[in-house]
Amino acid sequence: MPIYDFLCEGCGPFEERRPLNEPADSAACPECGGHARRLYSMPNVRTMPAALSSAMHRSEKSAYEPEVARRPGGGTLPGKRYRSGGGGHHGHGH
Repeated sequence: MPIYDFLCEGCGPFEERRPLNEPADSAACPECGGHARRLYSMPNVRTMPAALSSAMHRSEKSAYEPEVARRPGGGTLPGKRYRSGGGGHHGHGH
């Protein structure tokens, strides 16, 4: 049974176990019986492999802060070499 987090404005946060088929949008506070709204949070990433946790973090971050790809400072693309001298005659002394 999953554990859901709720927040009572007067008493603070609490957890409650509920079956998957039971709605978990709100709950009664166990202290005062008042209405408490569900809190949504990240899944428990402590038990995930570090590589998966890192990939999830990068994926979530890129949705809001995409990385900008830029050309290297030299102005040429990786793998391309700049060849000085014009024409097609290299090494010939006419």
